[in-house]
Parts: sequence; C-alpha cells; structure tokens
Amino acid sequence: MKSNILVVDDEPVARQSLTDILRLEGYTVNSVPNGQAAVEYVRTHPVELMIVDLRMPGMDGLEVVQVVNQISPETEVVLLTAFGTTETAIQALRLRIHDYLLKPAPPAAVMNSIKKGLARREARLKRRGGPSAVNVDEGIAEFSLQDGTHIDLSRRQVRKNQQVVHLTPAEGRLLRVLIENPGRVYSHRELVLLVQGYDTSQREAPEILRPLVSRLRHKLEAFPTLSDQILSVRGTGYLYEGEKS
Repeated sequence: MKSNILVVDDEPVARQSLTDILRLEGYTVNSVPNGQAAVEYVRTHPVELMIVDLRMPGMDGLEVVQVVNQISPETEVVLLTAFGTTETAIQALRLRIHDYLLKPAPPAAVMNSIKKGLARREARLKRRGGPSAVNVDEGIAEFSLQDGTHIDLSRRQVRKNQQVVHLTPAEGRLLRVLIENPGRVYSHRELVLLVQGYDTSQREAPEILRPLVSRLRHKLEAFPTLSDQILSVRGTGYLYEGEKS
C-alpha cells in the first residue's frame, strides 16, 4: 500500500502539478493551500511525508514543520523553496527536515527525495531500539556501524574501542547531513548552505567546501569503515554511501 503524502503550497498551479505527479506514481495524496490547513489536516489524518513550500501567507513552511514535529514526529518533511537563506538552512537542520530542495526542482529529484524520506522513516520505525537505531529526538543522533564504530553527533564524537576523535561544529554538521541521508548526492552549493549557513555560487562552493571535507576525512582515517563511505562525486558534490547490507 502506497504512503500518504500531504502537499502544502499556496500556489495553485504548483500544488496541483505536484499532486498529479505523485498520484500517477501511486501515492495517496492530499493538498492544502496554507500552513494552518496543513496543521489541521495532520492533527486528524495520518501523514507519512509532507512536501512544504517555505514562503506562504500566514504560517510559513518552517512554522508548519515546528508544529508538525510536535503533533506527528514520525512525519518526514521535504522543504521546497526558491529562497535559500542562511536562517532557513540552519533552521532546517535544527528541525530535522529530511530534505531541502531548491525550486525549480525536477520531478525526478522530488520523487527521489520522497522515496528516500519514506525509506528512512520505515527503517527508523523498524530499527527503533535496535543496535543500529538512530535516535534523533531532541537533536540527538547516534549511529553504530557493524564494525563497532559509534558516531555521537550530539557530542560530535566518533569512537571505536579506545580510539576517539572530536569534530568541530562544522565537521559535525557536515557528517550529520551526509550520514542521515545515505545515498543522497549533495551538491557543493547545497552543502555550503546547509553546513556553513550561507549561499554561494556554483563556482565558489567547491573551493569553500573542499578544506572542510579534507579535515573531516583526515580525522576519520582511524575509522575506515566510516571514512570509506564518504564519497566524492566528480563535478557534483558528495554522498554518504551507507553500509552494504
């Protein structure tokens, strides 16, 4: 049975277009034109994933996410916006938004994000309490790899046996973005926005990001199972591959 998805966008054409695309993919889709309607819908209906426009009259997208996190914490969120700003990127990280897509996002990119968001939700529900569980409540995120490497992003620590390394805030944010979205390729520009908190050009972004990635990889050399999963995608950006099952 396909998942229940809610589209929240004040632009009728964008809302209808996205709704139609998702229904063609077999999802159960409902749509609302504003944040207040979204909150009321989530209070009374199960929603597994929301696609939320950032800028709307009344409640904006981030305000909607804050409320939904309280009333339906298992709902995954994809934020769709034409306005990437420092404040938005930082708040998106704090609110545990699954993905942050810049408009105009190609339908294939939206569908890929939705599939990964739903898979992440399903895996989290199945693994809750297990040895590899991810606990993201209250900003805590801990991951355990099969070889015993443990990542504690709340303390910005990676450890295995007696080996411990400490990450800077920027290194911790970079690792969080990658590891919480295995298989998702992030462009250099997206990572600068999400990690460093400001937008930059496609040309400048790699130069800004490269030293940070280099420092993180150097610190993780003692944990090859982890470091080997952080891959460079030539000419595009980076991804966290995730452990092979």
